[in-house]
This record gives sequence, structure tokens and C-alpha cells, in this order.
Amino acid sequence: MKKNIKIIALILVVISLFSCSSTENCTKTIVIPERTIYSPSGSFYTPASSLLVPCDYVSTPIQEQVPLQNFTYEILNFNFNPNTGNNTNRLKFDIKLNNLNNFAINGFAYITVNVDGTVSSSGFLNGATSSCSQISPNSNCIFSYDKESSLIQGTIQSIQITDVKYFLAN
Repeated sequence: MKKNIKIIALILVVISLFSCSSTENCTKTIVIPERTIYSPSGSFYTPASSLLVPCDYVSTPIQEQVPLQNFTYEILNFNFNPNTGNNTNRLKFDIKLNNLNNFAINGFAYITVNVDGTVSSSGFLNGATSSCSQISPNSNCIFSYDKESSLIQGTIQSIQITDVKYFLAN
């Protein structure tokens, strides 16, 4: 009986010595969480996914982009003309962006609008005459927008600014 145990133990030792290393073909599955990326041209959503990687792969945590803290805004001027008479509409506004932080910021305003009941957000850079990509500490900047758009794509009855956030550029 003892002899059988010794033979089995010897076989197991030989198999473990001559078999492939456990780290040679080792893989693990990592989960990449869902994420929304904000940019001046809009936002992009990526759903959660998984990826097969080598066991020695070091994953760095993904930090969600968050709006700037200590930031306020004030709508100084807002004018929407649904029909200018030239087969276009015109949207013009000025927003005072306030950096209440003790440091300069470099980034972009992210403006949310409600257009005939549909809510969307973007940086409104196409048509911006002043985009406030940099704001000094404890200071402000006027974001100005003025654009005419063709009515061929459809008519808009009403538009409202519902929120403004500021995201820092990486």
C-alpha cells in the first residue's frame, strides 16, 4: 500500500516537473466597465465588455470623466428665431461661465438643450464665436454662439438651454 502511494506521488512529481508552466499560457478575463466620454463635439457611450488577457497583464482603473466642481453659469442673452425669412432659423446666446476655483482651467463647456422636447448635449463649437477653452482662477468667460441653420432639415418650434457643465481637457 505504501509502495503504491510512493509510486503515485512520484508520478505526480514527474508530471508537474515536465508539464507546461502554469504561467506560460495563463490568461484571465478582465471586465471593462461602461463609460461615457465627453468631448466638445458631443458624447460617446461605450457599453461594458470583457477581454481575455495574459495573467501578468496589469490593468489600470478607468476613471469616469466628471464635470468641473465649483463651476457656475449665467445665461446673459438667449434668442431663437425659428424662421429668419431666408429659409433659415437663427440661434444666438451668450453664457457667462464662472470658474470659482483657485486654479486656471483648460477644457470645454458642455451645453444641454431641449429642442421641441428632445434633450441633447454638445460643446456647440460649430458656431461659437468665443468658446472659453481657458478660464483664469476665480474668473469668468463669456461663451458666445451665433448660427443660422437651414430649414430644409426640418423646422424647430422651440429651444431652451437646460444645463451647462464644464469638462477639463486631458
